[in-house]
Amino acid sequence: MGILIEHHPVKTIIAVLTSEPSLLPTVYQHLTEELGEIDYTSELMPFNSTTYYEAEMGKEIQRQFISFENLMDAGALADRKLFTNNVEQVFIHENTHHRRVNLDIGYVCLAKLILASTKDHAHRIYLRDGIFAEMTLRFYKKTFQAWEWTYPDYRSQTYIAIFNHIREIYRKQLDIHT
Repeated sequence: MGILIEHHPVKTIIAVLTSEPSLLPTVYQHLTEELGEIDYTSELMPFNSTTYYEAEMGKEIQRQFISFENLMDAGALADRKLFTNNVEQVFIHENTHHRRVNLDIGYVCLAKLILASTKDHAHRIYLRDGIFAEMTLRFYKKTFQAWEWTYPDYRSQTYIAIFNHIREIYRKQLDIHT
């Protein structure tokens, strides 16, 4: 029998997609009421690795990554995904019922980047209430690295640099707490 140990809390991240960046301050206000203060915000970057969201959100989609100061229990990921799904609903376009913002929540810990999803696939693990977890990146040889299933944009050096930076913020937080 294995010995149960308490694991470190993890750092919440959200990958935000929108073609209406003017919405972001209001979206972030909704998020911080539940998740605490944002401690990292990337630049807005063009999202052009797929056309998957264009029919719903338009052609000029931008992505921004944010992370939160408050650390969370990794076991709360399903709750957090359900929360961000509800925030997306607040910003649904009244006429078309299309999302104006897409919030992909996950977490960074010292060993990996995990994303939550509502879609099943061979490499995803079911959590509960229709929510799955995917190990999107692993931390190996001093940097995040992709798996065969990692989304193409998450493989980019730009994104990897962002996640390495967020991991460093997290590592410093752990040093303070231990």
